[in-house]
Amino acid sequence: MPTKMIAKQLVFIISGALYLTASLFPSQVIALVDTKNSAFETPQTINILDDASCLSCHADNTQAILVADEKEIESDAEAKRNLRAISHSGFQKSVHGDMSCIGCHQNIVDSKADHNKLDLPDPDCASCHMDLWENYGQQGRDTEMQRMGVVVENIEAYKKSFHAKPAKVGLNASCDDCHHSHDFNVPPSGTLDRTDWHLSIPEICNDCHAEPFEAYKNSVHGKEALQKQNIKSAVCTDCHSSHSITPTSRDPFQITVTRKCGSCHQEKYETYRDTYHGQINTLGYVNTAKCYDCHGSHKILSADDPQSTIHPDNRLTTCENCHDGNRIPKATEAFLSFHPHANTHDYEKYPQVWIAAKFMHGLLLFVFGYFWLHSLLWWFRECRDRCSAKNQQHIRTEELLAHKYPEEDKRQVRRFGLLWRIAHLLFALSVMMLILTGMAVFYAYTAWAPVVIELLGGPMMSGLIHRISAAIMLSIFFLHLVGVSINIYRNRKTFRWLGPDSMLPNWKDCRDIWAMFKWFVYKGPRPIFDRWTYWEKFDYWAVFWGMVVIGGSGMMLAFPEVTISIFPGWIFNVVMLVHGEEAFLAAVFLFTVHFFNNHFRPDKLPPPDVAMFTGSQSLKEFKRDHQMQYDRLVETGQLEKYLVDAPSRPMTIGSKILGLLLIICGLALLIIVAIGFFGGFTHD
Repeated sequence: MPTKMIAKQLVFIISGALYLTASLFPSQVIALVDTKNSAFETPQTINILDDASCLSCHADNTQAILVADEKEIESDAEAKRNLRAISHSGFQKSVHGDMSCIGCHQNIVDSKADHNKLDLPDPDCASCHMDLWENYGQQGRDTEMQRMGVVVENIEAYKKSFHAKPAKVGLNASCDDCHHSHDFNVPPSGTLDRTDWHLSIPEICNDCHAEPFEAYKNSVHGKEALQKQNIKSAVCTDCHSSHSITPTSRDPFQITVTRKCGSCHQEKYETYRDTYHGQINTLGYVNTAKCYDCHGSHKILSADDPQSTIHPDNRLTTCENCHDGNRIPKATEAFLSFHPHANTHDYEKYPQVWIAAKFMHGLLLFVFGYFWLHSLLWWFRECRDRCSAKNQQHIRTEELLAHKYPEEDKRQVRRFGLLWRIAHLLFALSVMMLILTGMAVFYAYTAWAPVVIELLGGPMMSGLIHRISAAIMLSIFFLHLVGVSINIYRNRKTFRWLGPDSMLPNWKDCRDIWAMFKWFVYKGPRPIFDRWTYWEKFDYWAVFWGMVVIGGSGMMLAFPEVTISIFPGWIFNVVMLVHGEEAFLAAVFLFTVHFFNNHFRPDKLPPPDVAMFTGSQSLKEFKRDHQMQYDRLVETGQLEKYLVDAPSRPMTIGSKILGLLLIICGLALLIIVAIGFFGGFTHD
């Protein structure tokens, strides 16, 4: 016979003997003993009751005994309640099966109906388990008894939970309310008993939460769990957790429960996360719709159920819970065609989104594929030329102009006027701020995005900054159009739409592109350019494209009530996708291709090129980059009117500092965008 069983039998024999003695000599009921060496510290008394004595009344096969209900004695002395019935076989199979009744109920000293009790606390599960874990630690048995460590972690979570705090109605859950300590056991994982135990959780919660249980019982989750015994269906603890239960009205729960929905409904959660509702929730804010706002909480029904909150007949009413016309524009019938879970790969369900995604992805591949290859080949060719000093073959400007401009080193060619330089700076700052605030929402799942939003004052303030930056960017763009139009009108007699001063692409640009690639691979000379190179024209017209796509889609999102009065609801699915993808394209292009062309080409190192800040560049650089214009100005004798004094030293230093700061900010934005882009693969 195992040692444990022998010891248990001895305890029963001794307890029985003590019980008989107590019956004959009631004055000798209590004896002092030393318990300092026990697993946990108990008062220095021993109870003489044995398990058999307790089960003589509390066994589940005995006739129920009614006792006075202590809570109702004052109001009704005749009020009675049934004794708690304990299954002896169930207790022996439980995690506490090796313990005796008085191991926990140390304050009970007799077997009378109204027990005489010592002045000791009632059984306390938490203190007992925490003392045991402390003793295991002192004995070096932490690894061996890891399960007890998990229990202690659950106790700590419970102490901070909603259940541990006394409720207004005087009801708060204790350990025994959920675990039924007399027969509690956690069956081995993967067994049928474990399945039954898991699926019994809603019934346990029903003891206190009857109303939510009734709603849950008739929901899709409840029917799957309770009727079909589907272990994968959500039970109470899947959403509310088991020990760290928090009030459902507080932000932490509302954020967490949405993510818990996503742990089962992964694809739906990913598509929800791509919407503005999901992006704000992912950032840690609850002022947009969560899963339960649309689907309900306990009584979640399938979409084809007439009583479902997302049934076509009820969907508008559901939307109006938030879009009520007070805080935000009122929902209309057009809202019903919005797809809250649209994806980019299902053409049958979401053709508009599928087409928009394919177009944007194709555009991204073309732009980045072409210009990154262009930049890489250019960098390779100029590096080789610098190493071999071939770039010294250019004719020295000072030799050509020494007779006419003896102090040419103090003169530069004016490229940009003051207004254009101010406009460029404001445009750059507004675009960077738009990228920062926009990408923080677009990549809400990254670690950096919530930090940025919090530093900016939350999503509302961040949204306001985004809109102000957009207004500045669009204003500069429209003022630029006005300025260009005025300039063309003033020079209408001499201006040629496809001439050298025009930004319109022409056939020479196509020839220059081909010649440039030939030069990259040593198949021809480097082409010479006029006032505007083909890459400068692309940069220029890319802004027009961006204003139409990013600006237009942004305006539609900023004024949804106007948009929805003209277009169907699915337009928001398309606009959100296009706005984000085009912003990504603009950010990456600016901080890779544009920065390379203007600051990181080998013949421009070290950065930055300050021409856009000072307004002028040296004759040497001007001739190298725009030789056709240079030659034409020399031949016509007009070069003199474009020459200006070189910027002062403070102006040059200030421009370089400003340029470096902008480059650093741009590269920092590029890094966080890259983190968001590549993090999306692991996050999905």
